[in-house]
Amino acid sequence: MVAFRAAVTRWAAGGPERPARELAESAGVRTAVLLEGLSDLAAVESLAARRGRDLAADGVCAVPMGGAMSVGRYAALLGPPGLGLRLVGLCDAGERAFYERGLTRAQAPSARIHVCAADLEDELIRALGTAGVEEIFRTEGDLRAWQTFQRQPAQHDRGRHQQIRRFLGTKKGRKIRYGRLLVEALAPGRTPRPLDELLTGV
Repeated sequence: MVAFRAAVTRWAAGGPERPARELAESAGVRTAVLLEGLSDLAAVESLAARRGRDLAADGVCAVPMGGAMSVGRYAALLGPPGLGLRLVGLCDAGERAFYERGLTRAQAPSARIHVCAADLEDELIRALGTAGVEEIFRTEGDLRAWQTFQRQPAQHDRGRHQQIRRFLGTKKGRKIRYGRLLVEALAPGRTPRPLDELLTGV
């Protein structure tokens, strides 16, 4: 699936179709999960691992697109006009329209889109609580950086929840890293609905 995902990324950037098509057949890919980015991929793969799911064995490949505006391109390559895979999506509330238009253009308007209230980080922070997330910062050695960030003048008028969301995006790779860590810290029954329903439905 890693090779297939890489081949699809090259294809979407103007590369050849054949490697992606051949890998889809050899790997038995049946479903593509269209994700906005790598932090979403980290969260989906982490939850699948927690639940003992082998997505590759189930013919499921989660594909980060590098942003919601690419959904039309990826849906056309992977959906009915291209490889003919079943399409599923996970997106932020603000990007839902991009997904709907892209999937409609790709002749897959009935594809299930799982929508986060704001974004996936927002969903995970609400599921864990701000104190729970701060404990993870402490465990991961980021508490000092977090406290320094909170003292910045721009953060004084923001609530703790919004500060955490902003902090996760301030350093390259942090959202990806915490996409996995926050999912791993979820208590049973506390998985955000969009993420839970996505994994249940593929």
